[in-house]
Amino acid sequence: MCEDTPDEKGTITSEEVVKTLVANHRAFLAFVEKRVNSRDVAEEILQNALVKNVEKFDSVRETAVGWFYRMLRNAIIDYRRRKTVADKRFESFAVDAQANDTRDDELHGVVCKCVGELAGTLKPEYADALRQIDVEGISVKDYAETIGISSNNAGVRVFRAREALRKQVVRSCGTCAAHGCLDCTCASSGG
Repeated sequence: MCEDTPDEKGTITSEEVVKTLVANHRAFLAFVEKRVNSRDVAEEILQNALVKNVEKFDSVRETAVGWFYRMLRNAIIDYRRRKTVADKRFESFAVDAQANDTRDDELHGVVCKCVGELAGTLKPEYADALRQIDVEGISVKDYAETIGISSNNAGVRVFRAREALRKQVVRSCGTCAAHGCLDCTCASSGG
């Protein structure tokens, strides 16, 4: 391990700090890698620590090696904190996604019935596009091939059909359509 020593004033030049840090690169990398169990992550932490602290090289009043090990320990702690937060967010997202993945069959039936009835009031080609693409789940490309139009035309058709259906839902259900009302009573109110 290459170390530098302060002059009689207790300062080390930036050039000496850089030489010392470069000479100890492998030791620094091994130090970080041992603590994060990933060479790629260790290299990233090491590089970020060098970049973050390059402006401080002139203020080093001790051995550059000891000073930089302190910088690396702080960088490792910061990495672990960020990783913990990211892991918690990902875990929360996964739980939310799984919870939202379950389908409420009763709600689905009511919504599908209401929307299905409103879709029947659209132009026949719009109703057919929505039924095949959104209900049956066929791709826009396959739908286009089935009815003999280009994929672009099919995409435009399904976009226009969805817009027309959205307008029908707003007309039929009023403000509850905009606010997400789940108690659909439009069929019983004659709407």
